[in-house]
Amino acid sequence: MRIISGSLKGRIIQAPSHFTLRPTTDIAKEGLFNMLANIYDFDDVKVLDLFAGIGSFSFECASRGCQRIASVEKNRAHAAFIKQQSEKLQTPQIHVVTSDVRDYIKSCKQHFDVIFADPPYDLPWLDTIPTLLYESSCVHSESLIIIEHSKNISFCEHPHFVQMRKYGKVHFSWFSKNI
Repeated sequence: MRIISGSLKGRIIQAPSHFTLRPTTDIAKEGLFNMLANIYDFDDVKVLDLFAGIGSFSFECASRGCQRIASVEKNRAHAAFIKQQSEKLQTPQIHVVTSDVRDYIKSCKQHFDVIFADPPYDLPWLDTIPTLLYESSCVHSESLIIIEHSKNISFCEHPHFVQMRKYGKVHFSWFSKNI
């Protein structure tokens, strides 16, 4: 995984070969962050990275200046890897939470400006993620939720669905109360 912009631009984060991953492509990540850069000053954004994997989205946000990033990852080895890399890259703004995403959402007492979820594409409850978030304390009136998913799912009927962007096989659905 390569960090594409910011203070850590060009840094490579190499996950152990035994990790099972589906990393977001550089093209998709660049398209996503170009859109986010037109909306936010990253210095002021609180980010929640759900299904963090090896932290690709979290590290990209840290590289661009985000000061508060919560990375939620259920897999203990992956969460430990994110912590290790965060120490190595000196990104103390990344707070790693080893938890099931649903448990975290239910217990979370803080809210975030940008919530990014990159669940396994075959996750049986993937289509419920926006509703779970909107029923939680994670979301405030200005929050933006972005969910990465395959072409096999559509969120266009959700009341807060805004748009879907496609980058190759990667699809990002955006949700907001105010956009």
